Amino acid sequence: MNVLEVNVLVLAYLGDTIYENYVRRYLINKNISNVNDLQKEAIKYVSAVSQAKFIGNLIDSNFFNEEELSVIKRARNYKSNSHPKNCDIVTYKHATALEAVIGYLSLLNKEDRIKEIMEKIFYEEVH
Repeated sequence: MNVLEVNVLVLAYLGDTIYENYVRRYLINKNISNVNDLQKEAIKYVSAVSQAKFIGNLIDSNFFNEEELSVIKRARNYKSNSHPKNCDIVTYKHATALEAVIGYLSLLNKEDRIKEIMEKIFYEEVH
């Protein structure tokens, strides 16, 4: 399979589960033991607004290589008119781009790179 030919929404579908798993593990490792508290904290990372902010900061800091930027741009430019009610289409497309690049890296078995992205996001949120 040529990963570059996989539909970006399929990549985002996969990336969403991986991203959320990282967030949940991160929060549990912070010793948050109440499920309601976990959910409140998770929203700081998994909302489309947060994801759009994270990917914007990563792009601005030249974090991504050209191959990853290509996937991100494909996801941002994908023609879709649907988005959640709580955010605009541009924010949603940026959030989708973050999930897509994570899904892309997963299909390439680049788990170390996914970990780098997530560590950067977690560090950014703290600082």
